[in-house]
Amino acid sequence: MSTIQSRCFCVVCAIVAGAVAAAFFLFGTPRAGAQEKPVSFVSDVAPIFKENCFACHDGKKRSGKLDMTTFEKLMQGGSSDSPIAAGKPEESYLIELVNAKGKKMMPPEGKGQRLNKEQISKIEQWIKQGAKLDGGVNAKADLVRELRMRWQPPAPPAVYPYPAIVNAVAFTPDNKSIIAGGHHELTVWNFTTGKLEKRISTRAERAYAMQFLADGKLVVAGARPGQEGDVRVFDINASGKAENGVIMLDGVKDPKVMLKQLVDADDAVLSLAVSPDGKRLASGGCDRVVRVWDISGGILNAKIDQTIENHADWVFGVAFAADGKHLVTCGRDKTAKVWDLAAKESVMTFPDHQNPVFAVAIKADGKVGYSAGDDKQLRMWNAVADGKQIRAVAGHGDSILKLVAHPKQSLLVTASADKTVRVWNADNGSAVRTLSGMTDQVFAVAISGDGTMVAAGSYAGEVYVWKIADGTVVKSFNASPGFVKK
Repeated sequence: MSTIQSRCFCVVCAIVAGAVAAAFFLFGTPRAGAQEKPVSFVSDVAPIFKENCFACHDGKKRSGKLDMTTFEKLMQGGSSDSPIAAGKPEESYLIELVNAKGKKMMPPEGKGQRLNKEQISKIEQWIKQGAKLDGGVNAKADLVRELRMRWQPPAPPAVYPYPAIVNAVAFTPDNKSIIAGGHHELTVWNFTTGKLEKRISTRAERAYAMQFLADGKLVVAGARPGQEGDVRVFDINASGKAENGVIMLDGVKDPKVMLKQLVDADDAVLSLAVSPDGKRLASGGCDRVVRVWDISGGILNAKIDQTIENHADWVFGVAFAADGKHLVTCGRDKTAKVWDLAAKESVMTFPDHQNPVFAVAIKADGKVGYSAGDDKQLRMWNAVADGKQIRAVAGHGDSILKLVAHPKQSLLVTASADKTVRVWNADNGSAVRTLSGMTDQVFAVAISGDGTMVAAGSYAGEVYVWKIADGTVVKSFNASPGFVKK
């Protein structure tokens, strides 16, 4: 280095050193953690607890007598004193447990994954900053619901990189289009051409059941599985913007599209039924509750008529009898049941499946019940007296996932994990025909309002439409916008 360069370097160093000294003189030595971003309990910490701790430390299980589902109860502690020493993460029992190994480790081995370093650091920062609750949040508030209220759904993918599972399909009232459940959306297709007509964004990740009402409104049961479930009412004929020839509707925030939310559940709502007279709506789901609404004054004025907790496990299916006074249900508890809505009591239980029952229907005269499920059997039973089995019908090679009764003929339609849809004689159980072509498990099935067509949706995103009279394929397409099979 030349003499001139050496002198310049020294001058620069002196200037920098002087600036640093001046900063220290004016502002003092930087405090440790001065630049730390405030940690929110609700936004940053509670989600970690929900995903990793609530399974054992909720209001029911209270492992170690600790309930973590409200801020107040978390800070109270369980068998030990409060697990959190505000301002002192090193003295907080909670931090000791999440860092522990062996029997003392939390979550325990086999009960969930260990918290990673980033998650533990986030909790430590929150405790160090005083372990405070966010302003405006009640310490007694249920944290699951608080997190749910703050969650915002993602936009549906513009182009699907993978096929969307079709858990529900429905014909539009004019029998010209098919609605299919997608990923945080409903999609509407002209099934004669396979052209996508509309996309309706939804809060629910998946739609599990759909029912049109007489006024053209669409009721949808859906969920973010394991997170929340809902029943919502949509006007799919609302105005929207066209993008590349497709009408886009906002079913999350636009009140002209998403008209009403009927229920907010802690897990998926799996089934829906409308009574033949259009005066009642029923749903069933993972919370084991069957809800029945009085919709005689219109769906926007729907009122809960009764809630039924008659199943010991998830409710997979609901169906009204023709008189609208009896409701047939089925569930993971391996039973099908008949409920008297007027008396508000259980009439009978059909237990012969000995496996989860996924779907139910009832004959127009209300005398014969139909159920199907994991045992691959379509079963017919007495729905008005002793509930004894009339016959069991085999034919499907795997679980029967859906069952619907024809609106005008004595026919039943089943959808199965064996990749087929079958049509049956509802009087004697004889096989009428098999509707084939799908390449994966069939999760959804629907019959057109005029009774001439059957539609089905699969795990692979396929939608097929057949003529019910002869089984010919009207159209097949993948209901995943933009998806290209490689």
